[in-house]
Amino acid sequence: MYKIFETHAHFDDEYFDDDRNELLLSMKNNGIEKLVNIGASLSSCKNTLQLMERYDFIYGAIGVHPSDVSDLECYDGGDSAAINALRQIALSNDKVVAIGEIGLDYHYDNTDKTLQKKWFVAQMALADELKLPIVVHSRDAAADTVDIMKENHAQKLGGVIHCYSYTKELAKVFLDMGYFFGIGGVITFKNARKLVETVEYLPLESIVLETDSPYLAPEPYRGKRNSSLNLPYVAEAIAKIKNISVEDVYLATWNNAMRLYNMDRR
Repeated sequence: MYKIFETHAHFDDEYFDDDRNELLLSMKNNGIEKLVNIGASLSSCKNTLQLMERYDFIYGAIGVHPSDVSDLECYDGGDSAAINALRQIALSNDKVVAIGEIGLDYHYDNTDKTLQKKWFVAQMALADELKLPIVVHSRDAAADTVDIMKENHAQKLGGVIHCYSYTKELAKVFLDMGYFFGIGGVITFKNARKLVETVEYLPLESIVLETDSPYLAPEPYRGKRNSSLNLPYVAEAIAKIKNISVEDVYLATWNNAMRLYNMDRR
């Protein structure tokens, strides 16, 4: 069995409260040898720490999701209680491998775009300070995401565009910045033509596997709770698009994830 690297999941989520331990203990028997649990709020970052301490194969990313920054104090630049809290969490365990997920999400009409931008910049600065890559969430916010990343020299941070949802033309912009692309269950959807075109275009060396569990389960489980055990569906879809073996996908995405999170240097 080939090693599988799950680069983006939320196993601290309440959807896993009933069977979290049983599910996580099954991962290695199903080839999931490394998993990065992604913070989305201050509380989930603390929960991610607990998962890292309990399970040897779980690593963590520490950050506040753009849809959750409204829960933080008003931010006007510089240090803040929230940034300091994130810093302390990130420094408390050497299994923290990234700052994320951070970014912009303009999907909802009541979005405070100015606040999201401020926290995106602030958390990129924290990543720069800690010399960690970033996990970028960007939904319906392509232009601002690119502008902010360029203005703040995000190419020197490195990282991944999580759940990539834009065009292959825009993918070139992120590719030129040296970013990886997180590909998950959406690639199996019948209406995923734009993502299929992007995966066709991207070099295999820039793709990593993710699920975003418990969200975005692949076919045939679309609409149900997702887990890392569904990663083979994603790998098989990529293999078919690329006309390569699924084993080649596992090997390449493992090596890519190790580089993404600088774990090849540890």
